[in-house]
Amino acid sequence: MARIRVDGLELDYELIGDEAAPPLVLTPGGRFPRDTAGVPELGRIFADHGYRVLLWDRPGCGASDIAFTAPSESVMNAEALVGIVRELGLADVTLVGGSAGSRISLMAAARMPENVRKIAVWWLSGGAVGLAGLAWFYCGDQVAAASKGGMEAVAALPGWADQIARNPRIRDILLAQDSERFIATMQQWAAAFTWREDTPMPGMSAADWARLTMPVLVFRSGKSDMAHTRRTSEWVHELLPNAVLREPPWGDQEWNYVSTFPIDNEARRGRFERWPLIAPDVLAFLKGA
Repeated sequence: MARIRVDGLELDYELIGDEAAPPLVLTPGGRFPRDTAGVPELGRIFADHGYRVLLWDRPGCGASDIAFTAPSESVMNAEALVGIVRELGLADVTLVGGSAGSRISLMAAARMPENVRKIAVWWLSGGAVGLAGLAWFYCGDQVAAASKGGMEAVAALPGWADQIARNPRIRDILLAQDSERFIATMQQWAAAFTWREDTPMPGMSAADWARLTMPVLVFRSGKSDMAHTRRTSEWVHELLPNAVLREPPWGDQEWNYVSTFPIDNEARRGRFERWPLIAPDVLAFLKGA
């Protein structure tokens, strides 16, 4: 575990595996930290199979800092990924991620295509309803709290409790924001998730997709998954010249199961608990010609 300063933010991270091994960055989804059940286990599998794995907390996640100056939260996270790769001196990286981690991986790759060897992604958020849900999930309760009780109410939201416990600076950063400006920023960040007919993923333009000429493994979303629609994953595959589309190692209802049922005992460990199941297919792709 370590901290590194990237473009004014302190990011919390961990590198595992042989120092001489090729680098692989694993990015989780939501605002979940890198130690969310399933993520470190998947990272360890990659490390045990010959990769130097970077597990990191994105801005606003886990113990990392946050800022509100970027045009969107996704842009902030993508630029943070580019920055941490740069500051750690990682070359010819592989990017792997699911849900928000897939979006951030693809957006970061479009910003540094010359330094990305391969990409593997699953649970690609998309569709009008799915993206509307993201706008509320990331921004809606922030706006509601700020409008009713200012930044004190925002800092008291349950969604910030874990981050503040890990990094008390988060509370100070939140309280330092002007509430009216913060609301305007959240409106802008929510608008960044607006569904568009010309791209499957907000934040990625036609020029961005054209930069992704490296091999990409896209896992097809379940037909029942309204947060990461099947069409979104298929559309991303169609846009990438060297992409492979593959079925995931879980059933069609996987997302509905992990996102709906309560996690209240040792048998349920979180939304990413079964991510290690994806390792064999990803490794076969990464080690193939």
